[in-house]
Amino acid sequence: MIDEIIDKFELILERLKRYLPLKKRPFYDQISIDDIRGALIYGSRGVGKTTFLINKIASSNKNFLYISADNPLVSSIPLYDIVSAIFKRGYDGVVIDEIHHANKWSEHLKSLYDDYPGNKIWISDSSNLILKKSVSDLSRRFVQFRIPLMSFREYLYLTQDIMIDLIDPFEDSKNIYPKLKGVNILKLFSEYMSSGIRPIFFEGEYCKRLKSLMEKSIYYDIPFYVPSIQDSHFRVMNAIIGHLVNAPIPTINVSGMCNEWGLSKEKLYQLLFVMEQSELINIVRVRSKSMYTKGAKIFLADPSIYNCFDGNLGSARESFVVMCLKEKYELFASKNEKDCDFIVNNIKIEVGGRNKKKKNADFVITDDVDIPIKNRIPLWLLGLIY
Repeated sequence: MIDEIIDKFELILERLKRYLPLKKRPFYDQISIDDIRGALIYGSRGVGKTTFLINKIASSNKNFLYISADNPLVSSIPLYDIVSAIFKRGYDGVVIDEIHHANKWSEHLKSLYDDYPGNKIWISDSSNLILKKSVSDLSRRFVQFRIPLMSFREYLYLTQDIMIDLIDPFEDSKNIYPKLKGVNILKLFSEYMSSGIRPIFFEGEYCKRLKSLMEKSIYYDIPFYVPSIQDSHFRVMNAIIGHLVNAPIPTINVSGMCNEWGLSKEKLYQLLFVMEQSELINIVRVRSKSMYTKGAKIFLADPSIYNCFDGNLGSARESFVVMCLKEKYELFASKNEKDCDFIVNNIKIEVGGRNKKKKNADFVITDDVDIPIKNRIPLWLLGLIY
């Protein structure tokens, strides 16, 4: 029976390799896993984790087999047994997608890693909670690599074949403009913000696919990590998303939501935590020792969600700033809104349109200019930092 399943996965792998995109995300080049025995690739659904792993197998003709733990073929067989059979067939390594769907996966991975020291095991999942949730000590065995949402720099490469070096938005960036001569950068950035932040845009029907991915994250992934989850908890998470989509002020009323839904604050914070770790939301806290503090800002992690739900454009703008800056810096919400919106590396940042007042900020990040003005950074320029 196991041999038949392996035969089927060999066919699946060949089919997946045939349908690899011609261009790959430039971010993939930053992930060096070729010499890693145990690797965990994680990130939001739809960012290209499977594509990255299949491309790694195909581009260097690695003697690896790909399996997906959420495939019904795998669910009826212990993970240890099927991977052992794969190694005994002569494969040097195995890629296991959606690892958290395998029963007792952490125990099996620990044993496989220790019992087959000459073989490589690369796993992937949609949340970095999987190691925190695991019962075995995997953290010292598996090196973690995160694939973020797609940057505007990558979008320019994939759609326009324009490759731009990484930039520091707070330094002089004039050297990038010769490469953008004749390019309608604001038009391309608008397309990216509305339907280009995940590489699923290649497949069309971006918003429908994005909504489906969000539903899978809530109903398919999160139940693995929240004990005693109930139907009401799913409704609360949907309510949080619905509120953030339209809220001009990116916060939630914790007491009000707890009263409305009959939740304890502890449970609401637990849901917010798992939504953050699953990269559905970004929580930008004020500088404090407390995990949840008054003054924290909460955004949808993917700015394109605001467009797909006809949401608040100001929040979408700030969501993009958060998405970009947190990839490179430690980001905090300002304690005083009259001072600035965010603080990064002791740089005060205000976010807004062309006429946004500077307040006490060092820089204003604005979405309707195509070149830097004194102390004003075009929003799209932030999309070139990774």
